[in-house]
Amino acid sequence: MPVYGRVEHVQQLTPHLVRVVLGGEGLDGFAAGDFTDHYVKLAFPPPGAPYEVPFDPAEVRATLPREQWPVLRTYTVRSWEDGKLAIDFVVHGDTGVAGPWAQAAKPGDLLVLRGPGGAFRPDPEADWHLMAGDESAVPAIAVSLARVPEGVPVHVFLEVDGPADEMELTSPGALSISWLHRDADPGAPDLLLRAVEKLEFPAGRVCAFVHGEAVATRALRKHLLGERAVPRADLSVSGYWRRTFTEDGWQSSKADWNREVEADV
Repeated sequence: MPVYGRVEHVQQLTPHLVRVVLGGEGLDGFAAGDFTDHYVKLAFPPPGAPYEVPFDPAEVRATLPREQWPVLRTYTVRSWEDGKLAIDFVVHGDTGVAGPWAQAAKPGDLLVLRGPGGAFRPDPEADWHLMAGDESAVPAIAVSLARVPEGVPVHVFLEVDGPADEMELTSPGALSISWLHRDADPGAPDLLLRAVEKLEFPAGRVCAFVHGEAVATRALRKHLLGERAVPRADLSVSGYWRRTFTEDGWQSSKADWNREVEADV
């Protein structure tokens, strides 16, 4: 049986971030563990698909031509509690597949998904934490912040369009957040890198989480490993997306990109 959720609530968090809360019997058996970057694959039927939600993605792939297969998009689990699954969607008008779906979602709508995957959790033994990313990383960073031990320093750098895209984030740790606005520096590809370069690193071992746009995360990875001498084991880096690429194009080229990234440092 496919895993699917029924939309129970939709909330506009910021001009470009929409939270969709899913529930229902279709989520029976879904389970998220201890990772703070849990993600799911969401399956969207293409226009004119000869099947309805909920559907079995494996059966569709086995019986129908490729052009009728569902489109998959990857999203972070914002929360999973009491049978309710919350997912935050970055929305930029009618661009893409998942964002427009979320913007138009209403109670009762169904969404097929698979997962979750995941690999990161803040190290409770670290002396301090560094988290950096863009809107796509906000859900994972928000969940991670809740796991930072009380009083432990945590520096967060988030790149968003402008002030209206900022949102309240909290942590038991000693939290410092820097919001970086693209609108104030149009076209700048290195807002995150420049901000982290200026940071005076606290003493001790850092646990670093750098997720978001691929070019930006690559630059930060090179800086942290090469110039700051952060051990690889203390750094989690992932390019969720890449400018000018669709997710399908990005996923098909990601293995080659990751090999290039590994060769940087």
